[in-house]
Amino acid sequence: MLAEPSVTVRERAAMADVAPDLVWREDDPAVGWEGDVPIWPFERSAPPRLEEFLAGARFRVMVVYRQAHPMVSPAIYPIDPEPDFNHRTRHDWHLNGDGSLCLLQGASDWDPRSTAADLVVKASAWFLEYQLMVRGLTASMTEHGIVDDDSLDVYFTGCAE
Repeated sequence: MLAEPSVTVRERAAMADVAPDLVWREDDPAVGWEGDVPIWPFERSAPPRLEEFLAGARFRVMVVYRQAHPMVSPAIYPIDPEPDFNHRTRHDWHLNGDGSLCLLQGASDWDPRSTAADLVVKASAWFLEYQLMVRGLTASMTEHGIVDDDSLDVYFTGCAE
C-alpha cells in the first residue's frame, strides 16, 4: 500500500461503495478491512423473505492484503460465523487450508485491476450458500455462485423447505 498509493485510494473508494460497514485497519499483522459484509450487494433483486431466512445472522470478515497486492488477491477470513476447522480444503465448502474463503477458481482468475470490494461481493454470496449448507438445505456450494444465478432463491423464500 505504501509503494502504490493510487491502489490504496482505489481500494478505499471501491469498498466505500460496496461495503460501507467494513472498517479500514492498519494494525499488525496486515493492512486491511474488518466488519460485516452487505447481505445482498448484487445487481439482481433479493429474494423475498431473505431477511426472515437470515433471522439477524450477519457475516463478519477480515480482508487482508498480501505483500504482492495488487498482483495477488487479498485474502478474506471469516470471523463470525467461523466455519468448522474440518471443512477447510473440502471443495464443497469453498475454504482454503488457512481458513480463508476460496473465492476464485484459480490464482489466474484474479485481475490486478480488481479490488477487495469485488471479492467482498463474492464473500456475501459465500455466506448465503454457507447458511444453506449448515441448515442442510444444500449439500455443497455452487461452482459459479449466486451473484447471477437465482436457482437457490427458493430456499431463501421458504418455498423449498
